[in-house]
Amino acid sequence: MATKKTVITKDKIVSMYMNYVLEYSEKPKSVYHFTKINDFSETEFYAFFGTTESIEKEIFKMFLEKTVELLNKNKDYETYDMKSKLLSFYFTFFEILTANRSYVVMTLKEHNNQLKKLMQLSGLRNSFKNYLAEIVSDDFRTQQEKLQNFQEKTFQETSWIQLLLALKFWIDDSSPAFEKTDIYIEKSVKASFELMNIVPLDSLIDFGKFIFKEKIYNK
Repeated sequence: MATKKTVITKDKIVSMYMNYVLEYSEKPKSVYHFTKINDFSETEFYAFFGTTESIEKEIFKMFLEKTVELLNKNKDYETYDMKSKLLSFYFTFFEILTANRSYVVMTLKEHNNQLKKLMQLSGLRNSFKNYLAEIVSDDFRTQQEKLQNFQEKTFQETSWIQLLLALKFWIDDSSPAFEKTDIYIEKSVKASFELMNIVPLDSLIDFGKFIFKEKIYNK
């Protein structure tokens, strides 16, 4: 009796792609090679992705989507203020990254060209900005209208840069359980919210001392 062929889905292709990269320490040379080695057709591949590069963008986007899904399963999450929601996002997102650290580090360290690296993260960037738009509170909007100092779009752009810096810190972090990344995240988010509230000194000085110690003093 013939074995029933596995149904190909987007998630299965993503899983096969990540396994391929980890096993061979390189990306597939072509869609043909990738599909042949995984025993499915190019037609099935193109039903979900146009190129192998588009899988890379989708993987980081899926990490974010899984993060938001897990956050929304927590019934207390909706009661959190903006800062607490963003902190919860960071900690959950980096837990998912840590579970996939070998793949993430390999693919991001591969690109010395920063533009290519950012292109790879373009799907993540768009999804992250959408997430930020969802957590912006009415109180925040009202406050920033009064201050006329921190537009919602600016909040999204600076938060994206903050996420990239946290990602870079995490990649370089060699502490047990990446505990220094947790400290970095907490201090960074706290400092950014105090900056938006125009009372930045305490947290910014604290954050600056932490970065100095980790990146300069410990070299």
